[in-house]
Amino acid sequence: MAAPSAFPRRLVHLDLKGAPPRVSYLAEIFPLFRALGASGLLVEYEDMFPYDGPLRLLQATYAYSPSEIQEILLLAQRHELEVIPLVQTFGHMEFVLKHKEFSHLREVDAFPNALNPHQEESLVLVGTMIDQVMALHRGVRWFHIGSDEVYYLGEGEASKRWLQQGQNDVAKLCLMQVAAVARRVLAAHPTVKPIVWDDMLRGIGEQKSGIAQLVEPMIWDYMADLDVEGKVALMDKYRRCGFTKLWAASAFKGATGVNQSLTPIGHHLRNHVQWLKVADRGPVGMLQGIALTGWQRYDHFAVLCELLPVGIPSLAVCLQTLQHGGYSEKVKDVAGKLLGTSNLEVDVFMRDDSGTFPGSDVLALVTQISFHLRCSVEELLERNRYVTGWFSPFHRKRKLIHPVMIQHFQPEALSLLAQWEAVRQELQVALERILYPDAVEEWMEENVHPLIQKLQDLLRDLDRAMEATHT
Repeated sequence: MAAPSAFPRRLVHLDLKGAPPRVSYLAEIFPLFRALGASGLLVEYEDMFPYDGPLRLLQATYAYSPSEIQEILLLAQRHELEVIPLVQTFGHMEFVLKHKEFSHLREVDAFPNALNPHQEESLVLVGTMIDQVMALHRGVRWFHIGSDEVYYLGEGEASKRWLQQGQNDVAKLCLMQVAAVARRVLAAHPTVKPIVWDDMLRGIGEQKSGIAQLVEPMIWDYMADLDVEGKVALMDKYRRCGFTKLWAASAFKGATGVNQSLTPIGHHLRNHVQWLKVADRGPVGMLQGIALTGWQRYDHFAVLCELLPVGIPSLAVCLQTLQHGGYSEKVKDVAGKLLGTSNLEVDVFMRDDSGTFPGSDVLALVTQISFHLRCSVEELLERNRYVTGWFSPFHRKRKLIHPVMIQHFQPEALSLLAQWEAVRQELQVALERILYPDAVEEWMEENVHPLIQKLQDLLRDLDRAMEATHT
């Protein structure tokens, strides 16, 4: 096993660009985070921050108010969770560049994902965003400036012209922009160290670029079979490039499928075990800590993946594994006890006892829906011989039904609809306690309503067929 102190800081990532929790729910789960072994939070605000002035249009409908941000920070402080804000400043800028007022700052006119690094206004924009966030986060020691997955960088017209000059290339262009943003942070907030996702830095040469004195890279890899030796070699390369401090980033949820609804704990557990091996074999003293990411969307326009309460058992296992320097039955027992369950499943999805932790009712209901709702509807519509044989789409369209056959599937359809309507209503209430109305609506429309609608449509068509039969 690795030393329990392999990662001095363990940050729980709150991805607020999808299904952001109400502050009241954060008040319930912050004590659990701390008890499980977290020492901080990496808060990716995206459109949930209360931007003001010309940036006010960036706010989501239910964006936190300044007083709610202060409440979140006080809650974090009360439970000894250090907060590191994260603001995307280069890639993943959809929440900004989708607005027509800022669309002229896109790297490629047609795509709102990446910022144009050649326009002076781009740096003014991200500098203003950073300053507004910092104004509500006095005393933070780190500020994450994002900068991952800057897709299509170099493909804008200004970039194409720039790349034709001298020894310019895309790597140099990326470093230039990251350095400019980092210098902007340091000039305005000299006691704050910028953190940056490392993927756009991996290809840089070992020549001095100046970037090593400006930022601390956060090396991210969410795979269960993470290449340990490759990561150690990457850390060595960053050390040779002049970086003295690095961060790691794992995942406890949101990294196994763009529309995943349940969290495969085993995948994330293996990811953390591999990261412990990296920490054990990498350069001594370089790792500042690890951020356990919990992605809520793959990007601003993607569907929701696992909701935060659904991923908490995975978070519990992963944090405890880090705290104990490896996985063991003791880790499983402690995590289960803190979650309020005696049946913590690691290798398969949790099915029965979801625990008593805040939000466990959501996990139980989402599990029920994921395992049983789709199956029960498909069983009736696609495998019930009376439906497929005597009430096919051909029959439904023409309002045809043999009266004898009605008794063979109508009672089951009515019973299923009543059962799933009750579950839907229960989940609606559970979600509304934790999430804002738009997130509740989105999750239900994606995962519940279409299936219930199929049952309702079947019964509606049956009623019409029965009426036609009796006329």
